[in-house]
Amino acid sequence: MNSLRFLPALLVVSSLAAQVPSQSSNNAAPVSYASMSQVNAMLGNLEQTAQNSVADLNKLRVEKWKTDGNTKRQEQSDVESLQRNLQNALPGLVNELRNAPENMAATFKLYHNLDALHDVLRSVAESAGAFGSKNEYQALAADAEKLDDVRRSLADRMQSLATSKEAELVRLRTQLQAAMAAPPPPPKKIVVDDTEPPKKATKKKPKKPATTQPAQPAQQQTQQPPPGK
Repeated sequence: MNSLRFLPALLVVSSLAAQVPSQSSNNAAPVSYASMSQVNAMLGNLEQTAQNSVADLNKLRVEKWKTDGNTKRQEQSDVESLQRNLQNALPGLVNELRNAPENMAATFKLYHNLDALHDVLRSVAESAGAFGSKNEYQALAADAEKLDDVRRSLADRMQSLATSKEAELVRLRTQLQAAMAAPPPPPKKIVVDDTEPPKKATKKKPKKPATTQPAQPAQQQTQQPPPGK
């Protein structure tokens, strides 16, 4: 079956998505409201499509398909791989892009996963049309079509982001070249004055004259009358 070509890629993408942690966007540049709205709308459609696809895959009765046992086993394996990816790998990739809407690596990882998902889901839908019921085919074909719409929208967004980032690189490169071509500013002259300023002459305060005690008047000696008088 055609799904054999796409199943290994689907398994690899699912494994990588489970192992790679989401990157924080705390240090990312601010995202415009229009860009955020576009991503939220696209991811909302993808999440709804994924839920519908899981429900439709659960309704399949591959064991009743009109084909041989080996084909039934292969188709059932494809169905289980799709369910694991839609329920385990895809939500992590969606959250990573929601946290960093303009991150090219996160955008490409989600696109790569959708590419593998669409191919396998389309193949299972074709097998359902060939061996299963009409209702099974119509449901899976509609899911694959909606998944392809999201994939195309994501591809357009990647192209827009790449163009924007390329323009930003050109602008930064031009600024860098202009800065390198501009003559360097003249060095600033630093004048060092190592001469000591003249010391100010300090005026000596005149000494106060010593305070002398006023001479006490000599006490007059009491004259005693000569004897015999």
